[in-house]
Amino acid sequence: MKDNKNLPSQVETADTEEKSYTGKQIQWFPGHMAKTRRLISENLSQVDAVLELLDARIPNGSKNPEILRLCQHKPILTLLNKSGLADPNATREWIKHYADRGHASLAIDCISGEGMKNLLPTVRELLGEKIQSYANKGMHGRKLKLMVVGVPNVGKSTLINRLAGRKRAKVEDRPGVTRDKQWVIVSDQFDLMDMPGVLWPKFEDEAVGENLAITGSIRDQILDIEHIATLLCRRLQERYPALLCERYKITEEEVAQLPDYDLLEAIGRKRGFLLRGGVVDTERTSVILLDEFRGGLIGRITLERIL
Repeated sequence: MKDNKNLPSQVETADTEEKSYTGKQIQWFPGHMAKTRRLISENLSQVDAVLELLDARIPNGSKNPEILRLCQHKPILTLLNKSGLADPNATREWIKHYADRGHASLAIDCISGEGMKNLLPTVRELLGEKIQSYANKGMHGRKLKLMVVGVPNVGKSTLINRLAGRKRAKVEDRPGVTRDKQWVIVSDQFDLMDMPGVLWPKFEDEAVGENLAITGSIRDQILDIEHIATLLCRRLQERYPALLCERYKITEEEVAQLPDYDLLEAIGRKRGFLLRGGVVDTERTSVILLDEFRGGLIGRITLERIL
């Protein structure tokens, strides 16, 4: 019989993607994410600073608490990516929130390029003492090495490709594409270490898992897609009712009074997504609603605000 006492546990090695709900609570922590935590820890000594990417629509929910724990001894620049999809007023509030706490942060959009011109100068400012230390040792012009971290599908590979000026990192609009670290040469001044997206084993706040699912950081294939769409309906009812009315030609009264699932049906009916007998195809409606939210077609929306 083999001695298994020194083998890693299954959660550390198995690359499974199982649906995990407590009631409707969402959890997702495939085995490769445990590996990513180890990769981050083992490679921090090779970099000068960490670029932490957040989703500007959910800055709190996309901020992995384990990254702060793992990287606490390195300078961290927090980047609110996908800012072009987020409510600009809310983004300004979040940037001020970080500034008030002494945390370096920038709002960027890796697709449009918004804010990108400020990224490398901000890195140089953040690492000013280290750059001067290198210069004092005769290491003028020494390359700076940065680690890029964040939750799945937050835009790390898109950031790297924009900085490198060519396609170097694999990019797909789904979480979990990057599965191992990779070094990317950005210029004669910077190298980037791209890390796979990583979540944490348990979301203490139920809304965090929900918002990660809504924005696409958790695979749709393991979710109850209609449940996620009704959650989005509820958030839009509460915070952006006018955008719902404008996009889906629903009355203000309907938006204000319909329960979230009935609102989802109303959207499907307006779009003509009907099955035999006039029944609304809520699955198709759910897919379209989420796709249009994620693509910014409903409007610029932030699901989390400063309390």
